[in-house]
Amino acid sequence: MRITGAVLEEVGRPAPYRESRPLTIGDLDLAEPGPTELLVRIEAAGLCHSDLSVVDGNRPRPVPMLLGHEAAGIVEAAGAAVSDIAVGDRVVLTFLPRCGECAACATNGRLPCARGSASNGAGELLGGGTRLSRHGRPVAHHLGASAFATHAVVDRRSVVPVAADVPPQVAALLGCAVLTGGGAVRNASGVQPGEPILVVGLGGVGLAAVLVAVALGHPVIGVDAVPAKLEIARSLGASRVETPDSLDGATAPVVIEAAGSARAFETAFAATAPGGTTVTVGLPSPAARASIAPLTVTAEARTVVGSYLGSSVPARDVPIYADLWRAGRLPVERLVSAELPLTGLNEAMDALASGEALRQLITFDERT
Repeated sequence: MRITGAVLEEVGRPAPYRESRPLTIGDLDLAEPGPTELLVRIEAAGLCHSDLSVVDGNRPRPVPMLLGHEAAGIVEAAGAAVSDIAVGDRVVLTFLPRCGECAACATNGRLPCARGSASNGAGELLGGGTRLSRHGRPVAHHLGASAFATHAVVDRRSVVPVAADVPPQVAALLGCAVLTGGGAVRNASGVQPGEPILVVGLGGVGLAAVLVAVALGHPVIGVDAVPAKLEIARSLGASRVETPDSLDGATAPVVIEAAGSARAFETAFAATAPGGTTVTVGLPSPAARASIAPLTVTAEARTVVGSYLGSSVPARDVPIYADLWRAGRLPVERLVSAELPLTGLNEAMDALASGEALRQLITFDERT
């Protein structure tokens, strides 16, 4: 079928992206889903720093590539081997499929699926190969989703069904921002009931961590260099907000780094109390280097935990967050700073790079 999508033509074009136009909006061909795959009409797709890091070259991927990995949509066709999802179901797309068979999948989310990671790196679906093409030439998939498009073919293991009462603008964010930020709290931190949590970096993932921590009854300290984000964190329930320079020795037993920079990691580590845990979920440049004192880890019995996708098992965790939203305890929609059409993606990348945006959503008319 013919679809419309946003293709990254080459990596590393300079900002501002509204001028260099790294993303081309145009028509592509999408093959029918294979036996274990689904055709999904995309309803909403969020912009994440993981998209920007492909555009700017910090996360090398094959190009041309149809970007987008945080999304929700409606199933329009299902492969013959898919028996637990029906046409008409709303699904959340998740950017790390889990094969359920490798040793990493047996770690309860601690390690990313080996097969899923390999297929993501190759720009393919979990079942192998691509379903996208343009002028007869293959176009790579982004993280098994390629959601900046009117439709996507995805592996069944790349989606989680949600009830129809969860709006697409909420469901989309459950698949990345909430899984990552919330998972850092619930899965990776080892936080005890009622313990304070400090969050460094208040973008979409960091604020999702704030939301989940507040929903679970933890006092939260939010840290960011952008004053407007501090006020948003306060409005979402943070009991205290600070800039990195105003922390002044404040510590917490659990600190989550969600900014994806060396300085943020250093700030998070310094703010971790003796005996505490620093959880890092940000994705800095591969060339980034941070400086910490190894003696502190030993002498203060510190723990540093890396957490990819919030150490989540999407099939287990997405329904939990959907239930928290349904109960009014997780107002995920408040993370959305703008809704825009597919044609606004290059400009939206500028807003993301500047740090001014939280979660921008690409939304699609059902008739598209």
